[in-house]
Amino acid sequence: MIHELDTAPSQQQDSLLIQIDHLTKVYQLGEVDVHALRGVSVHVTKGEFVAIMGASGSGKSTFMNILGCLDKPSKGSYFLEGIDVAKLSRDELAAIRNLKIGFVFQGFNLLSRTSALENVELPLFYCSISNKLRKSKAIEALERVNLADRVHHYPNQLSGGQQQRVAIARALVNDPSIILADEPTGNLDSRTSVEVMGIFQELNNNGITVILVTHEPDIAQFAKRHIVFRDGKIKSDKINTNPKVASEVLKDLPAIDEDEEAAA
Repeated sequence: MIHELDTAPSQQQDSLLIQIDHLTKVYQLGEVDVHALRGVSVHVTKGEFVAIMGASGSGKSTFMNILGCLDKPSKGSYFLEGIDVAKLSRDELAAIRNLKIGFVFQGFNLLSRTSALENVELPLFYCSISNKLRKSKAIEALERVNLADRVHHYPNQLSGGQQQRVAIARALVNDPSIILADEPTGNLDSRTSVEVMGIFQELNNNGITVILVTHEPDIAQFAKRHIVFRDGKIKSDKINTNPKVASEVLKDLPAIDEDEEAAA
């Protein structure tokens, strides 16, 4: 059973995707308590594009792990679409991760011996759908990231940018409520990084909520909201009134032949 908020529906609640209040996370290392998060409160509404920033040890990675239901807070509350995440069992958390959250990682995390199509299909194996529908949804997700002509390619036949697009398609295939991207451009060159941010912007423009962790200020400029962590607390939380538009930035960058890069 998944626990819902026991409140009357309202327009604000309908648009509220993430409600985090007074979140604390303490790790015990021997006899030492390490305070990774210190009373963090964040609300995110549907359709936002948020960049999480901060130096190493600032708490941003711990925050993202809790946000992605990979860890639980020591204190405080976290509601995802009205679901009290702290009260969920291990199996319920796994279901939330599969159905409501799409993950994109710096290292792509693709299975090397399976095609792009099979990699994207993976989250659907945990759903009760037919093989035909699973394949159809995976192809549709690859089409959304402009990889319709690469469905049968293996990761070693794809460029870094193409591999990350496969990873984004995999994150999209279950129609999640939110995409969490952890340093998604960390292993990519400048142009490919902007191309990936362009995909995130397009998805966000179509109503998908995107939250990404980045240490690169230039990448954060593509997001509409910046949350900066420091010493386990939120140092600043500001709206980016003039986000960069990836399609415009790409016009000033030299083109890269991804097929040549993949073959290199």
